[in-house]
Amino acid sequence: MRMDIAEGLTLGCESHYDGVRRDRFSGALSTKTRDIMLKRISITAAILAAAVAPAFAHISSEHLSAMTGLEHPLSGADHILAMVAVGLWASMIGGRARLIVPAAFVSTMALGFLLSISGVALPFVEPAILASVIGLGLLVAMAVKMPTAASAAVVAVFALFHGFAHGTEMHGAGALPFAAGFIASTIALHAAGIGLGSLLGRYQIVARLLGGATAIGGIALMMA
Repeated sequence: MRMDIAEGLTLGCESHYDGVRRDRFSGALSTKTRDIMLKRISITAAILAAAVAPAFAHISSEHLSAMTGLEHPLSGADHILAMVAVGLWASMIGGRARLIVPAAFVSTMALGFLLSISGVALPFVEPAILASVIGLGLLVAMAVKMPTAASAAVVAVFALFHGFAHGTEMHGAGALPFAAGFIASTIALHAAGIGLGSLLGRYQIVARLLGGATAIGGIALMMA
């Protein structure tokens, strides 16, 4: 009986020892496996980062230039007031002017930008931009209706100076994406003005009041 008990205790100890040894081996093996997996993941991540970094740098540069151009017309009250006023005036004139007047502004603005980055000198840029805010505001306030061609010519004169100012304030951004950005913003502001004019509809007095407020804003900017 004692021999059986002793043998049982011995077998139990051996079994426990074997279990502990297996657990330690399994733990060491799992730790080693985990270390290998982490190393492989790190190496793979480094290779992927090195592979895609140049592409992201290239895209980031173009996107940055486009975003700078997109934000530029929205960074100054003079640009915003003038461009919304162009759309509002075009809406008041009606007919083909809704398309032709803003298109004349955008195309001549692009020309002014090209002149600026080409090194051509254009005097009185800032005074002309402020004058455009006052002038366009007064045209809306007085509900002036001119032939479409004449209206397009008026806004084109102002647009030349706005485009030139964009070129002088490019600050190292890529010319093409920068131009695409500020042209997109300009079109959006024109569309906002046209939409506002359409929304007001028969309440033209409200549009005229907005034109007067635009002109007053231009005077305030000039005196600032």
